[in-house]
Amino acid sequence: MATLRKQYVVSRPVFSEDSFAENYEKINRIHKTTKDHIRQYFSDSKRVKKAALSLLPVIEWMRSYRLKQWLMGDVVSGVSTGLVAIMQGLAFSLLASLPASYGLYTAFFPVLTYFLLGTSRHISVGSFPVLSLMVGAVVTRLVPEDGPPAMIPAFTNLTQDQQRVLVASSITFLMGIIQLAMGVFQVGFVVMYLSDTLVSGFTTAAAIHILVSQLKFVLGLTVPGISGPLAIIYTLEKLFVQIHSTNICDLVMSVVIMVVVFIVKELNDRYRAKLPVPIPIEVIMTIIACGISYGFNFTERFKVEVVGEMVSGYEAPVAPNMDIIRDGGVEAFPMAIVGFTVAFSVAKVYSIKHDYAIDGNQELIAFGVSNMFSATFRSFAASTSLSRTAVQESSGGRTQIAGLISALMAMIVTIALGFLLEPLPRSVLGALVIVNLKGMLMQFTEVPYLWRRDRIECVVWVGTCTAAIFLGLDLGLAVGLGVELLTVVFRAQFPRCSVLANIRGTDLYRDRKDYLHIYEPPGVKIFRIPSPIFFANVEFFRNKLIEAVGFNPLRVLKKRNKALRKIKKMLQQNNYHITEMDLPFKVDWRSEMASDLGVPRVNLQSLLLDFSAVSFLDISALKGLKAVLLFLAHVLETFHRFAFFDDEIQTFMFYPTLHDAMVQVTETNQSSNYKPMVRASQTKMRNDCNVSAGFQLCS
Repeated sequence: MATLRKQYVVSRPVFSEDSFAENYEKINRIHKTTKDHIRQYFSDSKRVKKAALSLLPVIEWMRSYRLKQWLMGDVVSGVSTGLVAIMQGLAFSLLASLPASYGLYTAFFPVLTYFLLGTSRHISVGSFPVLSLMVGAVVTRLVPEDGPPAMIPAFTNLTQDQQRVLVASSITFLMGIIQLAMGVFQVGFVVMYLSDTLVSGFTTAAAIHILVSQLKFVLGLTVPGISGPLAIIYTLEKLFVQIHSTNICDLVMSVVIMVVVFIVKELNDRYRAKLPVPIPIEVIMTIIACGISYGFNFTERFKVEVVGEMVSGYEAPVAPNMDIIRDGGVEAFPMAIVGFTVAFSVAKVYSIKHDYAIDGNQELIAFGVSNMFSATFRSFAASTSLSRTAVQESSGGRTQIAGLISALMAMIVTIALGFLLEPLPRSVLGALVIVNLKGMLMQFTEVPYLWRRDRIECVVWVGTCTAAIFLGLDLGLAVGLGVELLTVVFRAQFPRCSVLANIRGTDLYRDRKDYLHIYEPPGVKIFRIPSPIFFANVEFFRNKLIEAVGFNPLRVLKKRNKALRKIKKMLQQNNYHITEMDLPFKVDWRSEMASDLGVPRVNLQSLLLDFSAVSFLDISALKGLKAVLLFLAHVLETFHRFAFFDDEIQTFMFYPTLHDAMVQVTETNQSSNYKPMVRASQTKMRNDCNVSAGFQLCS
């Protein structure tokens, strides 16, 4: 990269805040009230029309739809994505502890409403493994496999599968209500509190949970679903207790499928540019497995557990159960957050790639309505899948018409072809789930990178992942969010303060520890604090400032006052006619006499504070600053608003830039031939350095 050698010369006076205000008039802006904003918003007809159309984004992109150029790509993409969505729906329904056929519902119903309400043109809406696992945790808690279900009146006269479907749909409906409410009240910004590091650690832990939950299908073992803290430990214990009962047919079939699918997926990635569409290896292996299982009667000969009876067609809508909603409300909130976070993150990637805008609040509304609508038809929680979305985009999909076609594919299988999947071994679905975890499990490689780059971020990743693994996904997310907020507090409470120096020949100031060719005027210190100053870090700031100047002002003040009392006592003993407050001469506190009296020598003449990076100060910080008379470089408006200035601290002591302050201080010190002293005509506490409350500014 070429080094820029351009130069610029600026000739202007040295400004203080007072002189700057005299030369340049400032506009007094009138801040509008909420009522004014509302009136202005609805008085603009174009804005109202745009807001109304934003509720149905499909209208906007359908207007610009290029039928000849885009339709064929959407059709091909829809067919490819539909095949993947069908397989993932079947597989992820096992994570939700539901019959496989209900996974096809999740591949159909949410897509219909998202087609109308969503702002992303590329994400594939449907089941997501992490959400499916979180739904499964609620399902197995309320309807365990090896025990009686929860005492819910609606469970009466229902089979276990029906009870579980009712639980999953009710929790999904509540999740949709939460997302819809967040969208209506414009709180889509909450996703910003979930950093990429936190999401990475959380999804990695979820991948481990998913892996462990699928081992029972791969090994052909009967292990009841367990939820709650340390559930992963108890599940592994039950697996290893039964490991000698492993079904060899399930194990061999699973290993073969995982190897083949993994290899073909790698080839798809490597030759992505040459392949018109990715090879649908999951579909191919599913068809082969179904044929072999049916032809060799795996169920009878090898005791292989299969998908079994598939629900043909769609059932009548069902209302959510309020007892389940009250019991599972705690789990629904993290599900709503996780589902939206993942979907919005994926949507943002593709919106940037294809240069169009997405609206976080509208996405919340879209997913909220989609989950509420699909839950009434016995579907479970929907979000998006990165692998499925990648297929939709890479195979030529331009709009959600591709998603609509994929939903039609799922509908065809549900209505007419579902019976063909009945002999499909569950171990095949488990193997497909595991092999699709590669992307999430590979996130472990981020840990060394984070450790080298930012150890605090590494702590967030490890803390979130560890908590989610051992405490469960819901508690793990809460712990991870807590750790992340603590790191923010830590960074703000203990910022990296520094002493600056001038880079010779420039008006630039940098940390004196980082550069060799620097200029530091004698008797001048420049102290920088790079964060807001508030009640939690004001003491830290005071301590760092004392450390920077190299002496404790309060201790120096006490020593000087003690020396003054000693001098007065000596003069009174020699019959000098002086009052208690006056001395007939000035004391040079840097002289040998002052040292003999035990007064530390202070060579500091001026202290400049660089507050250009300080975004705000609270009342506690202002009280601490008001005790000192300092040259400050910024935040003048805050001081005015809180009545910071008084007779002792004036605006002429503030400068618009650090360089203005440095030039003024250097010239003042050189012209005044600085001599710190106590004047005889002033009060005992008065000297050329104002001292108060443990701070000192020498002027």
